[in-house]
Amino acid sequence: MSFEAGSRTAWHTHPLGQTLIVTAGLGMVQQQGQAAQAIRPGDVVTIPANVRHWHGAGPDGAMTHVAIAEKEDGISVTWQDKVSDQDYRAALASAGIGAAAGDTPRAAARAYPRSETLSARQQALPLIAAFTATSDMPRLNAALNRGLDAGLTLSEAKEVLVQLYAYAGFPRSLNALGELLKVVETRKQRGIHDAQGREAARVVAAGNELVSVGRANQTEISGGPVQGAVFEFAPVINQFLQAHLFGDIFERDNLDWQSRELATVGALAATPGAQAQLRSHMRASLRVGLSAAQLRQLTQALADGVGPEVAGRANEALVQALAAASKDGT
Repeated sequence: MSFEAGSRTAWHTHPLGQTLIVTAGLGMVQQQGQAAQAIRPGDVVTIPANVRHWHGAGPDGAMTHVAIAEKEDGISVTWQDKVSDQDYRAALASAGIGAAAGDTPRAAARAYPRSETLSARQQALPLIAAFTATSDMPRLNAALNRGLDAGLTLSEAKEVLVQLYAYAGFPRSLNALGELLKVVETRKQRGIHDAQGREAARVVAAGNELVSVGRANQTEISGGPVQGAVFEFAPVINQFLQAHLFGDIFERDNLDWQSRELATVGALAATPGAQAQLRSHMRASLRVGLSAAQLRQLTQALADGVGPEVAGRANEALVQALAAASKDGT
């Protein structure tokens, strides 16, 4: 049985239960009263008898599975109400899958409820960013493989590495994209065909409208208008930040703001001397819906995967960000 991107069954039950065996693509299954579960090729999911549930594809590509359900008195399934778009969006969030098709990054940040844990996909993002910022190609290779194995699409992976030029510089961003290309080719040779994912589809504004949109994004992410002596001394840098980084890049709808902030924090934590910017983006991470528990998990992932010095900078910034948020009542 195959599902196109975003499609799913209605809620239903089976009198003798059901077994799902995923053969291709990224999908989801959700039982009534539980968080949705991301499912990938090779996964086997057992649904108990008479448990209300649904299953279908993720937002970026088709999913195929074998579904096994025995009959009782000639009946194998009882169909119920359709899964609403709201249910589907909430399931994406609980399963740790990227923004739903059609969401703007801002809408995704507001719509998804806070979680207390990072998904495996989310945990890979700061590691990818840290190794990009330090030009550690062997460990970047491993982190990219880890992210793709966890459901990161090729579009999302490329988007992260492109965004990082603003924080790590064009040379490191270009080198990281080259490493991703090597990873993808090697995985293809091993018979792994990763989901392409959605390309950015939302039309981004231009001219004065782009500056206005970027300023709005910057203000929302930063918690207020960005001001300071540096911006008064060289106002063109803020113009570039607003028009390009927070306009051109942060308006692209193939990566949600939470993912962008996880990557940014990873890159800044790996960059000595960027503590002020790191603190700012820790606060931004809280504003776009990442929880304190998730950010603590991020610092632990950096400790385990990168090193104590990088994790120490991230933890210090998190402590300061939480203190400031508590003081502000946010």
